[in-house]
Amino acid sequence: MSQEQISRREALRCGAVGAAGLLLADGMGLPAGAAPAAKPKATKAKSVIQIWLGGGPSHLDTFDPKPEAGNDYCGPLNKPLDTNVPGIRIGQLLPELAKLADKYSLIRSMTHKNDGHETAAYMVQTGRMPGGPDVYPSVGAVVALYKGYSAGYKEMVPPYIVLTQLQGRFSEAGFLGSRYKPFATGGDPSATRFAVEGIVAPGVSEKRQEERRGFLRDLNTLEHALKGNAQVAVLEQTERQAYDLLRDAGKVFDLSTEEDELRERYGRNRFGQSCLVARKLVEQGVPYVTINYGGWDTHKDNFAAMNRLLPVLDKGLASLLWDLSQRSLLESTIVWCCGEFGRTPKIAWDSTWNGGRHHYGKVFSVLVAGGGFKGGRIVGSSDDKGEHVKERPVYPWDLIGSMYELLGIDPDGTLPHPRGAVARLTPRAEDGVTIGGRLKEIM
Repeated sequence: MSQEQISRREALRCGAVGAAGLLLADGMGLPAGAAPAAKPKATKAKSVIQIWLGGGPSHLDTFDPKPEAGNDYCGPLNKPLDTNVPGIRIGQLLPELAKLADKYSLIRSMTHKNDGHETAAYMVQTGRMPGGPDVYPSVGAVVALYKGYSAGYKEMVPPYIVLTQLQGRFSEAGFLGSRYKPFATGGDPSATRFAVEGIVAPGVSEKRQEERRGFLRDLNTLEHALKGNAQVAVLEQTERQAYDLLRDAGKVFDLSTEEDELRERYGRNRFGQSCLVARKLVEQGVPYVTINYGGWDTHKDNFAAMNRLLPVLDKGLASLLWDLSQRSLLESTIVWCCGEFGRTPKIAWDSTWNGGRHHYGKVFSVLVAGGGFKGGRIVGSSDDKGEHVKERPVYPWDLIGSMYELLGIDPDGTLPHPRGAVARLTPRAEDGVTIGGRLKEIM
């Protein structure tokens, strides 16, 4: 690390630019507490993009269609699409993803049997059972620790980023503490200017920001009165470096340099443009990015919601996989897409729900791609109506442990614990959980 880099980061740690400086400084600091047991091994997977479908999408409407089950199960979505991999079908509202099935695999036997939003989200994002004395960190926080802070991460933005709002269902950092919480960008990347919280002021152009900075300098009478003073000169340089660092960080989120054709391909909406920003971030070297795409809690009017949500998901996710592949980034980037659970296979047709689907943790589907995961494969299966796991149950800790392994993080390793307790990254059978086994068939 050069002296210039050190001084610029120290400038932010001093809070020279106010709250935004403090925010980024905290993200760049060294981890508090004990260091992890070992640094990650050198592997292909360097980054993770998590597409979080908050609320829980129906597996029958997305990645595990069951047209043969009849109208009470598939409703109007009874024409699944053949993909570019023989024998794999997906939901009829996912035509772009159908063209790219060779780039991802589908886990159709994910299970945890928990139907509560908070508890199920905690299980899927931490690989831990709810309850007990500790709140465990999410995958993002763990990756930020191992692939970020302890691995000499030097980028201008924090190693764990959420586009655009936090999920709010649980503490992402758990007992690792606030340093490992994600940086939530806020704003809307599909807007004319992506107003990233603490970096880009809403409704204020870069030119206007520079004018404000100049006006502030003009008002600094102490600096004018002590012109030539060595200490004042150091403060002036520190301020300039801090502003420059914020400007550089802002460029990572700036989509104005991307071609219009590519932006259209992703979809000119919050989710599509978030996918494009995620690609830019992993290209920059950010280890973990979550795209929080909620709205899948479809107790009522499920099929109206699917007609609204699935085309957006299809276009954005397919473009992300294609773009990562075109740039030779897919082999080093894990992409995983799911919610906290599935939806009830049998449709609630009565007037109260008007064709709704309710929470369902017995079986649901997950899409995984890149970073060492093979494409064009199916792991496990559900029964004929999608109500139970038929073959090869996969539990959240199986999937998470597999991702850690691809990232070079020992799934059986330990986390720094505030009270010095032994806290493993993934649970063992003796912890009272059922183990399905890591996903060796697609690794």
